[in-house]
Amino acid sequence: MNKPTKHRVCVIGAGRWGRNHVKTLNDLGCLGGIVENNGAVLKELAKQYPNVKTFRDASQAVEEPFDGYVVATPAETHFGIAERILRSKKHVLVEKPITLTAKDAETLRDLALRNRVNLMVGHVMLFHPAIRKIKELIEKGKIGKLQYLYSNRLNLGTVRKEENILWSFAPHDISIFQYFIDTMPVEVVSRGGAFLQPQIHDSTMTVLAYPDNIVGHIFVSWLHPFKEHRLVVIGSKGMLSFEDTAEKKLLFYEKGIDWVKGEPVKREGPTETIPCDAGMPLTEELKYFVGHLDGSPLSVANAQNAVDVLNILETATQSLMSKNPQAPKPQTADPKPFFVHPTAIVDEGVDIGKGTKIWHFSHVQSGSKIGEKCVLGQNVNIGNNVTIGNFVKIQNNVSVYEGVTLEDYVFCGPSMVFTNIRDPRSKYPQVGAQYYLKTLVKEGASLGANSTVVCGHTIGRFAFVGAGAVVTKDVPDFALAVGNPARIIGWFSEAGKRLQFDKDGFAFCEKSGKKYKMVDGNAVEA
Repeated sequence: MNKPTKHRVCVIGAGRWGRNHVKTLNDLGCLGGIVENNGAVLKELAKQYPNVKTFRDASQAVEEPFDGYVVATPAETHFGIAERILRSKKHVLVEKPITLTAKDAETLRDLALRNRVNLMVGHVMLFHPAIRKIKELIEKGKIGKLQYLYSNRLNLGTVRKEENILWSFAPHDISIFQYFIDTMPVEVVSRGGAFLQPQIHDSTMTVLAYPDNIVGHIFVSWLHPFKEHRLVVIGSKGMLSFEDTAEKKLLFYEKGIDWVKGEPVKREGPTETIPCDAGMPLTEELKYFVGHLDGSPLSVANAQNAVDVLNILETATQSLMSKNPQAPKPQTADPKPFFVHPTAIVDEGVDIGKGTKIWHFSHVQSGSKIGEKCVLGQNVNIGNNVTIGNFVKIQNNVSVYEGVTLEDYVFCGPSMVFTNIRDPRSKYPQVGAQYYLKTLVKEGASLGANSTVVCGHTIGRFAFVGAGAVVTKDVPDFALAVGNPARIIGWFSEAGKRLQFDKDGFAFCEKSGKKYKMVDGNAVEA
């Protein structure tokens, strides 16, 4: 998580949840202003926070030089307030739902992109330590192939008059499903019952079908005899369960069904308690928002996430209110399975994988191939005919020239440098693939900030090149190379932990659970 700085944030709306924002931002040292139209409440808060500016009207606060704003007013006011802030070219976090319609959310998203400011939505559960841990375990393959998710969010009250249970409770769970799966559902079916008020459902069951045969269901109700917030994630190798109770336990069940000689056989393995950080979700959410007030792009709870959740909610509502049993399909403003920021340029003839994100002012040139779920930061240039694997992260201000190949899970730190010609001359240009010396960065390698890789060399699997290092020869697997010219000073595990070898030449990484040994002066997996 990003550490908070001395940025000043103004909270608009000091109701029940707004006060939580006020208190948390004050604890972080970032509270700059409070807007509240209830005079008595504002007077009370002015006494409690004497060094913070207070306002009765949001329009007054927007004129002040705050670095960012949190909008925690009633949902029907979100669009107007957020629009004014974005037109003032200031960053804003808007509580969920960001607007009452997906169309309005798309308008705010596009306005934020044009003004180059961040628009964040208050999907606070995405910052819950257990949810973030589940995301990490899914990506690491702990449960195998993701198959099925279900979430129960049940309670007795608080009953709303202006919105049904689907809009009140389900946005949390939909945002979590989107966070885990990172693609839109292809089908949404919702059914429920309205018992207290006509046309305002008190209990709903929503089924979401995603690509790759992933299914989720969400059961929400405010007419339940006891409180239950339970999330279960099921995969081919195991299952995860989290109950958001006082104990807040995240459990891994090594259970499932295996096919043995054509017959389904139950697998009953041990149950493991997964440790999680102890951070409060709202604190982590606001740290993240404050940490991006420099304009760096949001990858979690961003404007597109808000639009996607509202599209799914609208589709579920259409299904809920319809007598037609045929399930409607959710709409999405962008049918492409990857994201390209409006300021980025992608040439014709480029192959981009599902879930990849290309951010501000980047350029991907023709003939290049980028795998799935990669992240290209600000001002990244991908040259012609470059091949990049899956899950690659390229930080700001990096150019990957023709002749460079990056395998899966490679990390390129900010402003690191590749070359592709050994002896360049402006007067005698060497243009064409025949002049380029090949550089290969193998799976899982990390290249530190401002490091340089001279062309014609190979960086081994899970090697680590330190910040500012200059690589002038091959780096073997798992090696830690630093300095100019880079020299090997140690060894790293696949999980990025420094390896300490015993007298017999063996080392163990607790994070990955893997063993290593020294063979002919190099580290290899044991």
